[in-house]
Amino acid sequence: MTGRDIHHNHRRQSPPTARPGFITLPERTSKPRRTGISHVLDNGISLAETAQRLAAASDFIDVWKFGWGTAYIDPSLDAKLDLLAEHDVLACPGGTLLEIAWRQGVASHFLDWAEASGFPAIEISCGSVAMTRDVKDTLIETAVKRFTVLTEVGLKDPTAPVSAAQWARDAAADLGAGAHWVVTEGRDSGTVGLFTTEGDVRRTVVDAVVASVGLDVVLFEAPQRAQQAWLIRHFGPNVNLGNIGVGDALSVETLRLGLRSDTMDAPFVTGSQEPPSPTQGAPS
Repeated sequence: MTGRDIHHNHRRQSPPTARPGFITLPERTSKPRRTGISHVLDNGISLAETAQRLAAASDFIDVWKFGWGTAYIDPSLDAKLDLLAEHDVLACPGGTLLEIAWRQGVASHFLDWAEASGFPAIEISCGSVAMTRDVKDTLIETAVKRFTVLTEVGLKDPTAPVSAAQWARDAAADLGAGAHWVVTEGRDSGTVGLFTTEGDVRRTVVDAVVASVGLDVVLFEAPQRAQQAWLIRHFGPNVNLGNIGVGDALSVETLRLGLRSDTMDAPFVTGSQEPPSPTQGAPS
């Protein structure tokens, strides 16, 4: 018997779905969860890829956003919604689609369509269309009777001034109107709103919003790995993260658990800060 055969036979002794238990991991919330959610962005992937992504990582995906207006034209929408429901993932159309519907005077038709299609959640934003506080409040108050509502604060315009105090006030008003989670604008690029054009986190904005409404209800759009790592190190493994790439859900979970160099030495990760001796943990 060759060495290769020995390794092959040894590997087959363990169930393929068993998770090893020799590394101590930080405590994570479990689905369905309010905190520690991972919100992914579907930019128009196929039904086949949707099935593959869910098969690989549905335990680590809580909200699936159909980016922008893709839900309106996606020929696989019904089948995707069925798959998401089977995997206990909340489906949500992008906030831009509602902004467009409101701008054209058909917001009520949008809500009817979203409900009839089977969306359990919607996003209400005003990142591209100017909307008064009263209008946004009315949309939220109307929508919460039928959906889980995510609202968004901040603008998509990279030249727009960013006021930490204004973001904090807007987040509190959204929550007061009935929002379930308040999303901080970062776009799919991670270079606007909560982030500088270089992708750096605006810490004063982060801290102001959290101080205003509490960490549990804030969903930080953070598409870049460095941004995700910063937020996880700052708030711990159960921070809410959004606009994660559909194919990145599993890798973001490793960031949360300290299984990646970016977060392995975070304060919440169990273990000695001193490196082990060369023989420590070696098989006898």
